[in-house]
Amino acid sequence: MATPDSIVVSLPTAADTYRLGRDRLAPLLEPGDLIIASGPLGVGKTALVQGIGAGLQVDGPVLSPTFVIARVHRGGRIPLVHVDAYRLDSIREIDDLDLDSDLGQSVTAVEWGQGLVEHLTDGHLLIELSLQPGNQAGAGSEPRTATLTAGGPGWHRRLSAIMEL
Repeated sequence: MATPDSIVVSLPTAADTYRLGRDRLAPLLEPGDLIIASGPLGVGKTALVQGIGAGLQVDGPVLSPTFVIARVHRGGRIPLVHVDAYRLDSIREIDDLDLDSDLGQSVTAVEWGQGLVEHLTDGHLLIELSLQPGNQAGAGSEPRTATLTAGGPGWHRRLSAIMEL
């Protein structure tokens, strides 16, 4: 049976983006997983990672790491490393963060990381969030889509499981 390279999930509201992370992704995550959240400003990347944190039951609130670049959230089933790569311009700057030192024991979720962090692991899950045509970001009620693309064989298998949840 063939496994998908990517799937598209409809997210009618911003709350659905959070629930995608909490209810459909977090149960399938394993130590060493790398999640890359991509999309324009205000589309729900942080809400997605907050949902992942809630699903993993990490301690404390998952806040945007925009000004500190990376936050580590411990406790729960697996620690979560949440990175905002918006102000980073190169792979060298990513390497300077030493993310690979926590990678094997944690789930690492990187906002704005497409093209910068894929080299950190053999596999990753790219989640490209977008507003449906004709909508503007802002109020949280705009329909969105999430395109989840497997970057490695382990993710191909789990993409099918995401659709079943």
